[in-house]
Amino acid sequence: MRKLLSCEFNIDTACVELKFADGTMISIDCTAVEDEVAKNMYQRSELDYLIYNKPLEYAHLVLGGDLENYVQGVSEHRLID
Repeated sequence: MRKLLSCEFNIDTACVELKFADGTMISIDCTAVEDEVAKNMYQRSELDYLIYNKPLEYAHLVLGGDLENYVQGVSEHRLID
Protein backbone atom coordinates (compact mmCIF):
# COMPACT_ATOMS: atom_id res chain seq x y z
CA MET A 1 0.00 0.00 0.00
CA ARG A 2 1.26 3.48 -0.85
CA LYS A 3 1.78 6.00 1.94
CA LEU A 4 -0.32 9.13 1.48
CA LEU A 5 1.63 12.32 2.16
CA SER A 6 -1.07 14.92 1.50
CA CYS A 7 -4.60 15.41 0.26
CA GLU A 8 -5.85 18.92 -0.43
CA PHE A 9 -8.04 20.96 -2.72
CA ASN A 10 -6.10 23.07 -5.22
CA ILE A 11 -8.29 26.09 -5.96
CA ASP A 12 -6.18 27.03 -9.01
CA THR A 13 -6.94 23.75 -10.81
CA ALA A 14 -10.28 22.94 -9.09
CA CYS A 15 -8.87 19.50 -8.24
CA VAL A 16 -8.45 17.46 -5.10
CA GLU A 17 -4.84 16.29 -5.23
CA LEU A 18 -3.46 13.26 -3.42
CA LYS A 19 0.34 12.96 -3.17
CA PHE A 20 2.04 9.71 -2.22
CA ALA A 21 5.48 8.91 -0.80
CA ASP A 22 6.54 7.09 -3.97
CA GLY A 23 6.08 10.30 -5.98
CA THR A 24 2.77 9.42 -7.60
CA MET A 25 -0.10 11.85 -7.58
CA ILE A 26 -3.83 11.52 -8.19
CA SER A 27 -5.74 14.61 -9.26
CA ILE A 28 -9.55 14.53 -9.14
CA ASP A 29 -11.25 17.11 -11.37
CA CYS A 30 -13.99 18.31 -9.02
CA THR A 31 -15.86 20.28 -11.69
CA ALA A 32 -16.18 17.22 -13.92
CA VAL A 33 -17.26 15.03 -11.01
CA GLU A 34 -19.83 17.58 -9.86
CA ASP A 35 -21.25 17.95 -13.38
CA GLU A 36 -21.62 14.18 -13.65
CA VAL A 37 -22.99 13.37 -10.20
CA ALA A 38 -24.83 16.37 -8.70
CA LYS A 39 -28.40 16.77 -9.90
CA ASN A 40 -29.57 19.63 -7.67
CA MET A 41 -28.29 22.50 -5.53
CA TYR A 42 -28.28 20.42 -2.34
CA GLN A 43 -26.00 17.81 -3.85
CA ARG A 44 -23.67 20.49 -5.27
CA SER A 45 -23.56 22.22 -1.91
CA GLU A 46 -22.67 18.99 -0.12
CA LEU A 47 -19.93 18.21 -2.63
CA ASP A 48 -18.54 21.72 -2.20
CA TYR A 49 -18.50 21.24 1.56
CA LEU A 50 -16.57 17.99 1.25
CA ILE A 51 -14.12 19.43 -1.28
CA TYR A 52 -13.23 22.42 0.89
CA ASN A 53 -13.49 20.90 4.36
CA LYS A 54 -12.95 17.14 3.99
CA PRO A 55 -10.99 16.51 0.78
CA LEU A 56 -9.77 13.09 1.94
CA GLU A 57 -13.32 11.86 2.54
CA TYR A 58 -14.29 13.29 -0.87
CA ALA A 59 -11.40 11.41 -2.50
CA HIS A 60 -12.41 8.16 -0.77
CA LEU A 61 -15.98 8.52 -2.05
CA VAL A 62 -14.87 9.29 -5.61
CA LEU A 63 -12.19 6.62 -5.85
CA GLY A 64 -14.34 4.04 -4.07
CA GLY A 65 -17.28 4.61 -6.41
CA ASP A 66 -19.63 5.60 -3.58
CA LEU A 67 -20.12 9.27 -4.42
CA GLU A 68 -23.41 8.83 -6.30
CA ASN A 69 -24.98 6.93 -3.39
CA TYR A 70 -23.72 9.58 -1.00
CA VAL A 71 -25.23 12.52 -2.88
CA GLN A 72 -28.50 10.68 -3.45
CA GLY A 73 -28.79 10.27 0.32
CA VAL A 74 -28.16 13.99 0.80
CA SER A 75 -30.82 14.86 -1.75
CA GLU A 76 -33.42 12.54 -0.24
CA HIS A 77 -32.81 13.95 3.23
CA ARG A 78 -33.06 17.59 2.09
CA LEU A 79 -36.16 17.10 -0.04
CA ILE A 80 -38.04 15.49 2.88
CA ASP A 81 -37.39 18.44 5.22
